[in-house]
Amino acid sequence: MTEARSAFVVLDTAPTGHTLLLMDATGAYHRQMTHAFQGTASGRVVTPLMRLQDPEYTRIIIVTLPEVTPVSEAAALQEDLRRARIEPFAWVVNRSLMASGSRDPVLASRVANEARQVERVTHGLARRTFAVPWCPQPPVGVAALGRISE
Repeated sequence: MTEARSAFVVLDTAPTGHTLLLMDATGAYHRQMTHAFQGTASGRVVTPLMRLQDPEYTRIIIVTLPEVTPVSEAAALQEDLRRARIEPFAWVVNRSLMASGSRDPVLASRVANEARQVERVTHGLARRTFAVPWCPQPPVGVAALGRISE
């Protein structure tokens, strides 16, 4: 009997270019391994792509800024993931002025533009959405991260 183990791995990558190369390399490895062990392996071969496709094992979280270009790039990444049969678990909207509760009149147009992108994410792209408010100091460490989630 094996004991279930939990592991957390964060892969921080740009939404274009390098991620697609990573996905392609993972897919190529998957094809090579399944071909090489077809009919000869006594057990089941599990490749990295299979792990990424398994929502019980891997949860993909897309993080974006609440701006047109980052949301569009993240949406394109999500489509690439879905073509590889990988469904993102959630989206995180990072550095959100709207989530910070700012009522500054100078920032009002930026908050309005941000609201359109958050609406785009929550009502068209993501199954689950979380917002991280803009903070004057980056939340570094467990305690600081805990304060922004209160």
